[in-house]
Amino acid sequence: MPRSPVRCLLRRWIPPILSALLVIVLAAALLRGGAEGVPLLGQAAPNFKLETLDGSSLEFAQLRGRPVLINFWASWCLPCREEAPLLQELAARQDDRGLVVVGVVFQDTLKNARAFRDEFNLTFPSVFDPGSRTAIDYGVSAIPETFFVDRHGVVRAFVQGTLTREHLTRELPKIGVTP
Repeated sequence: MPRSPVRCLLRRWIPPILSALLVIVLAAALLRGGAEGVPLLGQAAPNFKLETLDGSSLEFAQLRGRPVLINFWASWCLPCREEAPLLQELAARQDDRGLVVVGVVFQDTLKNARAFRDEFNLTFPSVFDPGSRTAIDYGVSAIPETFFVDRHGVVRAFVQGTLTREHLTRELPKIGVTP
Protein backbone atom coordinates (compact mmCIF):
# COMPACT_ATOMS: atom_id res chain seq x y z
CA MET A 1 0.00 0.00 0.00
CA PRO A 2 1.49 3.41 -0.96
CA ARG A 3 2.33 5.92 1.74
CA SER A 4 0.40 9.11 2.01
CA PRO A 5 2.41 12.21 0.98
CA VAL A 6 1.28 14.04 4.12
CA ARG A 7 2.43 11.20 6.33
CA CYS A 8 5.83 11.15 4.64
CA LEU A 9 6.18 14.90 5.08
CA LEU A 10 5.28 14.72 8.77
CA ARG A 11 7.64 11.82 9.39
CA ARG A 12 10.43 13.66 7.64
CA TRP A 13 10.01 17.15 9.18
CA ILE A 14 8.67 16.64 12.72
CA PRO A 15 11.96 15.41 14.29
CA PRO A 16 14.04 18.35 12.96
CA ILE A 17 11.34 20.84 13.93
CA LEU A 18 11.12 19.45 17.47
CA SER A 19 14.92 19.45 17.73
CA ALA A 20 15.09 23.07 16.59
CA LEU A 21 12.46 24.09 19.15
CA LEU A 22 14.40 22.33 21.90
CA VAL A 23 17.62 24.11 20.89
CA ILE A 24 15.82 27.48 20.89
CA VAL A 25 14.36 26.88 24.36
CA LEU A 26 17.74 25.78 25.78
CA ALA A 27 19.58 28.70 24.15
CA ALA A 28 17.04 31.17 25.54
CA ALA A 29 17.51 29.71 29.03
CA LEU A 30 21.31 29.86 28.81
CA LEU A 31 21.50 33.31 27.25
CA ARG A 32 18.86 34.82 29.50
CA GLY A 33 21.55 36.58 31.56
CA GLY A 34 20.82 39.75 33.52
CA ALA A 35 19.62 39.93 37.09
CA GLU A 36 16.99 37.22 36.67
CA GLY A 37 19.72 34.77 35.60
CA VAL A 38 21.63 35.03 38.88
CA PRO A 39 19.99 32.88 41.56
CA LEU A 40 21.71 34.72 44.44
CA LEU A 41 20.65 38.21 43.43
CA GLY A 42 18.58 39.68 46.27
CA GLN A 43 19.48 36.80 48.59
CA ALA A 44 21.96 36.35 51.41
CA ALA A 45 25.46 35.60 50.20
CA PRO A 46 26.53 32.11 51.31
CA ASN A 47 28.92 32.09 54.26
CA PHE A 48 32.36 30.58 53.89
CA LYS A 49 35.34 30.09 56.15
CA LEU A 50 38.52 29.56 54.15
CA GLU A 51 42.26 29.88 54.54
CA THR A 52 43.89 32.95 53.03
CA LEU A 53 46.98 32.69 50.86
CA ASP A 54 48.91 33.94 53.91
CA GLY A 55 47.69 31.03 56.05
CA SER A 56 45.19 32.86 58.25
CA SER A 57 41.46 32.22 58.25
CA LEU A 58 38.73 34.43 56.80
CA GLU A 59 35.03 33.94 57.47
CA PHE A 60 32.59 35.88 55.33
CA ALA A 61 30.14 36.30 58.24
CA GLN A 62 32.79 38.41 60.07
CA LEU A 63 32.50 41.03 57.30
CA ARG A 64 28.83 41.80 58.06
CA GLY A 65 28.26 45.51 58.40
CA ARG A 66 30.61 46.30 55.52
CA PRO A 67 30.01 46.13 51.77
CA VAL A 68 32.00 43.33 50.14
CA LEU A 69 33.14 42.65 46.59
CA ILE A 70 33.83 38.93 46.11
CA ASN A 71 35.88 38.10 43.03
CA PHE A 72 36.46 34.51 41.88
CA TRP A 73 39.79 34.23 40.03
CA ALA A 74 42.64 31.92 39.02
CA SER A 75 46.23 32.49 37.94
CA TRP A 76 45.65 30.73 34.61
CA CYS A 77 42.69 32.98 33.72
CA LEU A 78 43.66 35.73 31.23
CA PRO A 79 40.66 38.01 32.02
CA CYS A 80 41.57 37.66 35.72
CA ARG A 81 45.01 39.01 34.91
CA GLU A 82 43.40 41.98 33.12
CA GLU A 83 41.20 42.92 36.06
CA ALA A 84 43.71 42.31 38.89
CA PRO A 85 45.21 45.85 38.81
CA LEU A 86 41.71 47.39 38.93
CA LEU A 87 40.74 45.26 41.92
CA GLN A 88 43.96 46.21 43.73
CA GLU A 89 43.37 49.89 42.99
CA LEU A 90 39.83 49.62 44.36
CA ALA A 91 40.96 47.80 47.50
CA ALA A 92 43.75 50.32 48.15
CA ARG A 93 41.28 53.26 48.05
CA GLN A 94 39.12 51.88 50.85
CA ASP A 95 39.42 52.76 54.53
CA ASP A 96 38.67 50.59 57.57
CA ARG A 97 34.92 51.21 57.28
CA GLY A 98 34.62 50.95 53.51
CA LEU A 99 34.43 48.23 50.95
CA VAL A 100 36.19 44.92 51.53
CA VAL A 101 37.57 43.21 48.43
CA VAL A 102 37.94 39.44 48.78
CA GLY A 103 39.42 37.16 46.14
CA VAL A 104 38.41 33.50 46.00
CA VAL A 105 40.94 31.31 44.21
CA PHE A 106 39.13 29.00 41.80
CA GLN A 107 40.62 25.64 40.70
CA ASP A 108 44.25 26.63 41.07
CA THR A 109 47.26 25.64 43.13
CA LEU A 110 48.42 27.54 46.20
CA LYS A 111 51.83 28.04 44.60
CA ASN A 112 50.38 29.58 41.42
CA ALA A 113 47.85 31.67 43.35
CA ARG A 114 50.58 33.10 45.58
CA ALA A 115 52.75 33.87 42.54
CA PHE A 116 49.79 35.68 40.93
CA ARG A 117 49.16 37.66 44.13
CA ASP A 118 52.83 38.66 44.29
CA GLU A 119 53.04 39.50 40.57
CA PHE A 120 50.13 41.96 40.87
CA ASN A 121 51.01 43.14 44.41
CA LEU A 122 47.54 42.23 45.64
CA THR A 123 47.04 43.39 49.21
CA PHE A 124 43.38 42.40 49.59
CA PRO A 125 42.71 38.99 51.12
CA SER A 126 42.41 36.05 48.77
CA VAL A 127 41.16 32.73 50.07
CA PHE A 128 41.85 29.26 48.75
CA ASP A 129 38.73 27.24 47.85
CA PRO A 130 39.78 23.58 47.80
CA GLY A 131 37.20 21.43 46.05
CA SER A 132 35.47 24.60 44.77
CA ARG A 133 32.79 24.29 47.47
CA THR A 134 32.40 28.07 47.80
CA ALA A 135 32.30 28.50 44.02
CA ILE A 136 29.53 25.92 43.88
CA ASP A 137 27.62 27.68 46.67
CA TYR A 138 27.82 30.93 44.70
CA GLY A 139 26.86 29.26 41.43
CA VAL A 140 30.10 30.18 39.69
CA SER A 141 30.09 28.83 36.16
CA ALA A 142 33.03 30.67 34.59
CA ILE A 143 35.70 33.02 35.84
CA PRO A 144 36.17 35.76 36.57
CA GLU A 145 32.88 36.31 38.36
CA THR A 146 32.30 39.13 40.83
CA PHE A 147 29.55 39.48 43.44
CA PHE A 148 28.64 42.80 45.06
CA VAL A 149 27.31 42.25 48.60
CA ASP A 150 25.75 44.98 50.74
CA ARG A 151 26.31 45.67 54.47
CA HIS A 152 23.52 43.24 55.37
CA GLY A 153 25.12 40.36 53.47
CA VAL A 154 22.71 40.47 50.50
CA VAL A 155 23.97 40.02 46.93
CA ARG A 156 22.91 43.18 45.06
CA ALA A 157 24.84 42.85 41.79
CA PHE A 158 26.87 40.38 39.77
CA VAL A 159 29.35 40.64 36.90
CA GLN A 160 30.44 37.66 34.85
CA GLY A 161 33.59 38.27 32.86
CA THR A 162 36.31 40.87 33.13
CA LEU A 163 35.46 43.61 35.62
CA THR A 164 35.77 47.13 34.22
CA ARG A 165 35.56 50.67 35.60
CA GLU A 166 32.14 50.93 33.96
CA HIS A 167 30.96 47.91 35.95
CA LEU A 168 32.25 49.47 39.16
CA THR A 169 30.55 52.79 38.39
CA ARG A 170 27.25 51.00 37.83
CA GLU A 171 27.37 48.31 40.55
CA LEU A 172 29.18 49.81 43.58
CA PRO A 173 26.37 52.27 44.40
CA LYS A 174 24.03 49.28 44.72
CA ILE A 175 26.00 48.26 47.82
CA GLY A 176 26.41 51.79 49.19
CA VAL A 177 29.92 52.46 47.87
CA THR A 178 30.93 55.55 45.89
CA PRO A 179 32.99 54.48 42.86
